[in-house]
Formats: sequence, C-alpha cells, structure tokens
Amino acid sequence: MPNPLRTPAAPPPPSPRDVLTPDALAMLQTIVQAGSFAGAARALDLVPSALSYRVRQIEDALDVLLFDRSARQARLTEAGAELLREAGRLLGEIDAVANRVRRVATGWEPQFTIAIDSVIARDPLFDLVGDFYAEEPPTRLKLRDETLLGTIEALTRGEADLAIGTVLDAASLSFTATGIRSRPLGEIRFVYAVAPNHPLARAAEPLSDATIRTHRGVAAADSARQGQSMNVNLVGGQDILTVPTMQAKLHAQLHGLGGGFLPEPLARPYVEAGHLVVRATERVPPAGGLHCAWRVRAAGSPGLALQWWLQRFEHEATREALLHRHRGR
Repeated sequence: MPNPLRTPAAPPPPSPRDVLTPDALAMLQTIVQAGSFAGAARALDLVPSALSYRVRQIEDALDVLLFDRSARQARLTEAGAELLREAGRLLGEIDAVANRVRRVATGWEPQFTIAIDSVIARDPLFDLVGDFYAEEPPTRLKLRDETLLGTIEALTRGEADLAIGTVLDAASLSFTATGIRSRPLGEIRFVYAVAPNHPLARAAEPLSDATIRTHRGVAAADSARQGQSMNVNLVGGQDILTVPTMQAKLHAQLHGLGGGFLPEPLARPYVEAGHLVVRATERVPPAGGLHCAWRVRAAGSPGLALQWWLQRFEHEATREALLHRHRGR
C-alpha cells in the first residue's frame, strides 16, 4: 500500500513540445502587437498574472528569456525575436496543412508521382507542371527520371502513379500488371549522329554494322531494376559507353565520345547548329510509338490530379510538344 509519509514526486517540467502550441505562439504574437503585457491581457481577456505565468512556462521550457522585463514595453530579447519569426512560419504552415487536408478530402491525391522517360522534352513538361501548380492543388508532385522499360516498371511496381513516354502500352504488359491503362502519345523516329570531329562523320555512307563496330557506341541504360532490360540498336561486339539518360547520351555524343541513335527531335537543334552530324546507316533506324500509362484505383473514380494530367494528354498539341519540342543549348 502507498506510504502516507512519502512526498509525491513532482511532475516533470513541461517540454518545448508541451508549451509551443499554436495558441501559445499566437499569444506571443499578441503581446508583441499590443506592445505590453497589460494590453495583450486585455486583448486576450486574461488577467495579467495569468498571461505572465504562461509566458514564464514557455521561457522555463526553453530555458531562455523571451522578453526584457526591465522596460515597461514588451521588448523581445534576441531569443524571443527568433521564436516570433519562427512562430509566424509555423502558424502559416499549420493553416496550409489544414487547407491541404480539406482539399484532399475533395478528391485530390496528397502526393502524385510521375515517371518520365528521358526521351520526353523537358521544357513542355515543366510548362505542364507550372499549369498544374496554377490550379493551387493540395497535391505534392514528385518527378522521377526513367529510361526504356524502367519507365513502365516504376508504374507496375507501384512507385509511380503516371508514366510518360513508355515504350510499352497496357496491352503489352503481362497479366501481373493489372490495373494499368495507357493511351498513345505519338511516334518518334531516331537518327544516327556523331560529333563533327568524330571519324564516322567522314566515313562513306551508308555506314555498315562492320564500320560502326570499330568505333565506340553510346547507350542510355535501361533504368529497369527487375527482369530483362532493353537495349536499342547496339551492334554486337562494339565497345559501349553506358550513360544513365538520353540527355546524357546526347552530351556524350556531342563531346565526340561515341556514336549512336538519338531521337530526331532531341538531336535536331544540335544538327542545325552544326554540333552533330547525321549519318545514314545500312540498318533501319529505330522508330516506335510512345505512350502514357497510369494505374487505376480498385474502386472509385480517378483522383483529381490524375484526371488533370490525363485531360492534358487529350490535346494533340501537348502530345506533340512532349515528343518534339526539345531545345538546344
């Protein structure tokens, strides 16, 4: 049974988390705005002693003085001024979170991840991102770069909600990729290009595989992490420099580090500027359709962020820009 002679343990002192509540931060702002403890007490409908006690609790928890009490005015110390600066930011974030939660309840996804193949033109893509933010959605966007099969894999593995520029459509996926839908973006063709100072820039056309094999090729690595990866138009036995993205492949070829097929819209500005030379080859240049793909919910309608992006892909001008409006340096 409890010992009646034992003195009860004192409760632990309040921690910063206990005292730095939204109400407490708003109280500190009121003191500064009123210019005195007495004026703030009247504004908050408190007796001055209760207000002083609450401020002292905050100071004790932080082990600092927030106000210089040697003057009649409520003058902040340096520590108090820093806390008030952060108080405005924290209270603003609380309001922002509340607004985001209310809007998420209307059907917007909290976060929306887009896997973007490296053949997609970035300028029109970021124009779309800007248009999306102009709607002031509560959704946080996350963009991730992918290449070849890695673009669709990010979707099938649940790591992305939307994939732009996939080389496979939903009909090409295995039965395990249930819940995936797709629509075509358009066709893109490739050209074989090298830097003007590369030996193949002066070789007789059309370039044979035997000729290409004697020079280094540049390949964009498939970003797929599971299963079989994809290689596009590499010549067997050729020395290969592997880079992570199509943009990196472009820049490697601009530096004369090798040759290879590039998306014609991506290469075009550099060909027109004389930084790349297009060469005819005996092998037929690759060409194919690209798609956008997305995951559908097991139940219910698509989220509003997904609906917004899919509506943009209904416009031919948008699809054309994503595939062809690359800008040179």
